[in-house]
Amino acid sequence: MSQPDPADRGGLSIDPGVLRKVVEHSADGVPGTLRVPRKLAGVGIGEQGASARLTLSGKDIDVRLDLALRYPAPVRSTVDAVRVAVSDEVERITGYRVRVVDVTVSALLPETRPRVE
Repeated sequence: MSQPDPADRGGLSIDPGVLRKVVEHSADGVPGTLRVPRKLAGVGIGEQGASARLTLSGKDIDVRLDLALRYPAPVRSTVDAVRVAVSDEVERITGYRVRVVDVTVSALLPETRPRVE
């Protein structure tokens, strides 16, 4: 008995929240991007990296990304690297095609060094 062709076995649906996490994770992995402290009422509650909003159209994705960069950093080349990383990783992992990545750099922050080494 032969196995059915993989395309005939069913479909795959990826939740938009998962796609958003893939986008954010790939953006955070680019050198020069930073995770920034999160605070609520002045109390630290962890860190936040890139924040993405997606618009889906079939298997195409438009991405709006907000992130912080290390200062001083070559902003243009870092943003270009983020666009490439996001597009490549989303397509590799999910099969979706990223049509556009709009990037807003919300902060330029110096790299913090530990007070004690």
